[in-house]
Amino acid sequence: MTYKGQLKKINENIYELPKTGKMLVPVKVFASEKLLEAMKEDETFKQSINVATLPGLIDNVILCPDAHMGYGMPIGGVAAFDLDNGVIAPGMIGFDINCGIRLLTTNISKEEFMAQREKILHDIRRTIPSGVGRGGEKYSKDIIKKVLVDGAKWAIENGLGVREDLNRCEENGSIEGANPEDVSERAISRGLPQLGSLGAGNHFVDIVVVDEIYDENVAEIFGLKKGYIGVIIHCGSRGLGHQVASDYLRLTENEYGFKDLPDRELVNAPIKSELGKKYLSAMRCSVNFAFCNRQIIMHKIRKILEKNYPNKKINLVYDVAHNIAKIEEHVIEGKKKEILIVRKGATRSFGPGHKEVPFIYRKIGQPVLIPGSMSTPSFVLVGTNESEKISFSSSAHGAGRAHSRTWAHKTLDIKKVREILEKKDIVLEGSFSGTIEESELSYKDIEEVIEATENTNLSKKVAKLNPLAVMIG
Repeated sequence: MTYKGQLKKINENIYELPKTGKMLVPVKVFASEKLLEAMKEDETFKQSINVATLPGLIDNVILCPDAHMGYGMPIGGVAAFDLDNGVIAPGMIGFDINCGIRLLTTNISKEEFMAQREKILHDIRRTIPSGVGRGGEKYSKDIIKKVLVDGAKWAIENGLGVREDLNRCEENGSIEGANPEDVSERAISRGLPQLGSLGAGNHFVDIVVVDEIYDENVAEIFGLKKGYIGVIIHCGSRGLGHQVASDYLRLTENEYGFKDLPDRELVNAPIKSELGKKYLSAMRCSVNFAFCNRQIIMHKIRKILEKNYPNKKINLVYDVAHNIAKIEEHVIEGKKKEILIVRKGATRSFGPGHKEVPFIYRKIGQPVLIPGSMSTPSFVLVGTNESEKISFSSSAHGAGRAHSRTWAHKTLDIKKVREILEKKDIVLEGSFSGTIEESELSYKDIEEVIEATENTNLSKKVAKLNPLAVMIG
């Protein structure tokens, strides 16, 4: 289906798929015409319409500018559910629970970094395990269970960071309501050796330079200064989170079935059911594992930079989740109400004054971190109060895939990908698969996504970061 006849233009870069058939709410789409055409090429709209049939939905299903087909629900999708009659579908959060992004700033100049670029990147690659199933130091089950409750706080208490780091994380690096008893032994076993490891797929460490500043005031508060180095860390809950998703997809299907659903991948349980509560608890455990994982990776990178650049400052700007379900307070029909927000490949975008924005950023809004591909820019934006009214305070989370990994392996030549990196003077350490699958040729135009994100007030541009060195799983 093209959906051309169904799409209704609401405003510049804002469209709607009205309620039809079994849809309980419409689908609101934030996209330029170019991005809209890309969404029509896969099952993004079909999947969003399927999501719109689920019980307890509030207002509408949201598609951000980077939206593309995912598992059950489009990546770049947002949905809100009433806590009393809504449902929770494990497939909507997906297999990489709390895949998220963490940004560090430094007072290391580009010139200082370039003199040691290859050495620094190689040290990071040797220090941080990456690749499918690969882990590093093996922790005990007791420690992993503590991490599932305490998240990044466990790392800080064990000398893997500073207390200030927690103040610059979503949920302060530890979401409440996580009970390890709701996580299977198989999931915990998979997590034993994986704290402090990157994984594979689109997980990466980018060393970037602040190339352009759009808002001097906000950039200064975030610690972004033109010509200086930053580090982006992108990864999630590894095999533990993947197993939690697999376990609860099976349990939910066994208990509630899927015969009345438009897509088996949307198997769900009532939020207030015993199974729904257990899944949310296990998901929160995975969220905390991921927060701790990124904290440990950051600590390792800090140590490498401090060793090579004594007396330099390396500060965390923010850590934000991209795949998560959370109970948040939003304004519904003029009244504040607690609801369940599902963000699948979408980032939180709270504006100035919001109580969940760290105190140091509360006057200006939450940092919104949107990475590009390994040879295109990443962007720092800031949340807006307007996004509360139009997208449940949500924004795009990346460039969004234009082509599948299968397409990449069938179509792309490794030599061509490396030529692009060489032409842009970017050094890369990574696997053959990662290099092929994550090239800019597999992704949408990040600049187009950012412009659509800003023009619709989902979040506002602060700075552009250009990659200099990339490690990919």
